Amino acid sequence: MGNLTVAERQVLTAVNSGASSLSFVGSGFIVLCYFLFKELRKFSFKLVFYLALSDMCCSFFSIIGDPSKGFFCYAQGYTTHFFCLASFLWTTTIAFTLHRTVVRHKTDVEDLEPMFHLYVWGTSGVMTVIRSIANNHEHLSRLGTWCWAQTGHTGKVVHFITFYAPLWGAILFNGVTYFQVIRMLNNATRMAVGMSERSYQPDPRSDMKALNRWGYYPLILIGSWFFGTINRVHDVIEPGHKIFWLSVLDVGMAQLMGLFNSIAYGLNSSVRRAIYERLDLLPEWSQRWLPKSSRSRGQQQDSELVSLKIQDQQ
Repeated sequence: MGNLTVAERQVLTAVNSGASSLSFVGSGFIVLCYFLFKELRKFSFKLVFYLALSDMCCSFFSIIGDPSKGFFCYAQGYTTHFFCLASFLWTTTIAFTLHRTVVRHKTDVEDLEPMFHLYVWGTSGVMTVIRSIANNHEHLSRLGTWCWAQTGHTGKVVHFITFYAPLWGAILFNGVTYFQVIRMLNNATRMAVGMSERSYQPDPRSDMKALNRWGYYPLILIGSWFFGTINRVHDVIEPGHKIFWLSVLDVGMAQLMGLFNSIAYGLNSSVRRAIYERLDLLPEWSQRWLPKSSRSRGQQQDSELVSLKIQDQQ
């Protein structure tokens, strides 16, 4: 841990546990929704489920890892590496599925699920094995919060190759993919508006909201691992000299990745609709304790259904 004091190490441990707990709760909520709501068990949300499951496992092992004990340090190091790597690899499958459906107009994405599993779990396993072979296990017990980091030069290089290289490759792939998807949908929207009658003015707000949401997906990985990448580069340039505030941002933002993914990918309109439908089944007296936003959202959906029914009858 370089020049960090005991108090600073305790702060880093607390930040790691707190951020990992938030991500575990957020990811666990998405996993729970997948099992509870049958209407969510579609292929698109199944990929989100695998993403949330990876995030949940990554957060769990980050919490239980004990750097003072060799076995638990190994467990935290390798399992965290495996599931964090699997997490952002699942984001590439979501981007690939969206691109193949929207841009290339293919309908065979569900047939690619076995290939997705082989790609994600296989790549994560291979990278973890390569890292374990190149690791110097004698250094693991002295790394404080970072059981998955290395102090030796060879270990740092291998860490970059087996984790940060795939990470920034996934960021680049997601960014290019979502840019093509957003550009495709923007062009389609302009063509639809141009071909429609003047009396018909579609409301583009819902479409733009979805486009903006997709644009944020690559930023999650960038925000989560930007400080970690800078910290690793600084560690290579000046080994043994840790910057405390950079280390705090490194640990905190990286461990919040699961929470960010659960909000961006998991809390979509389908999940919210399923939750609101269950809330409407509660007794009227209990609904008074619910936030007004949830009740108004349910009433808005009801009014939309009523208007559709009236139009159908006309």
